[in-house]
Amino acid sequence: MKNTTSHEKCNREDVLKYALKQYGTKPEYPWTTLPDDLVLRHADNRKWYGLIMTVKRENLGLSGTGYIDILDIKCDPEMAGFLVAEKGILPGYHMHKGNWITILLDGSVERKQVCSLLDQSFLLTASRNTLRKSHLAEKKEWLIPANPKYFDLEEAFAESNTIIWKQSSNISVGDIIYIYMAAPVSAILYKCEAVEVDIPYEYDDGNVHMNRIMRIRLLYRFGRDQMTCHRLKDYGVYAVRGPRSVPPALHDELEVMSS
Repeated sequence: MKNTTSHEKCNREDVLKYALKQYGTKPEYPWTTLPDDLVLRHADNRKWYGLIMTVKRENLGLSGTGYIDILDIKCDPEMAGFLVAEKGILPGYHMHKGNWITILLDGSVERKQVCSLLDQSFLLTASRNTLRKSHLAEKKEWLIPANPKYFDLEEAFAESNTIIWKQSSNISVGDIIYIYMAAPVSAILYKCEAVEVDIPYEYDDGNVHMNRIMRIRLLYRFGRDQMTCHRLKDYGVYAVRGPRSVPPALHDELEVMSS
């Protein structure tokens, strides 16, 4: 396998350096018959959040002969369905194919995306204690969808910078909320802060159903071409169908944009 040091590419050495720097994780080599295969695991609950293996290309259904390095990581099932349609990403090899995906470490997936997906795997497998201590979880940030057919957010924010919004996740006061506007906009348009949560509220018009709401305050408006659905794919976000956490790499980019 070609070992590239390009900023855009990613190989097993890049993953190991990132895991050590980001989480303090050193690889473990549990199989004497497979000396090149390794696991990345949490120190407390011992759960794997990454598995690097060297496998035959034919075992993955790839053309050509020889071996290739792969990274298996845990992934949100809904997100996995979109990711496996991308170049260099396959259903989990020797893992639960609904919850795990396989990333080819041959440079076909950019380093930025690999690291972002590894961050998500780390969070999905972490204990509550690790999450409380992790710098990845110091600040809760959410990405939530909005449909322009059902609600005019621009008009609402023109009247007041604080509005009510449907709450369907464990969002807390002070959490940051990025609102993704669905088609035809297909981009993140607003950065908000939750100022009041878990407000009882019964509403159902046939299209939108709510039994609790939150009050959110507008912090920043993004341009329609700043963080489009196409750019979101670079950060491992292929669909925004419900509230989800913001990947660390995407957080960094959005912070720069809104500063």
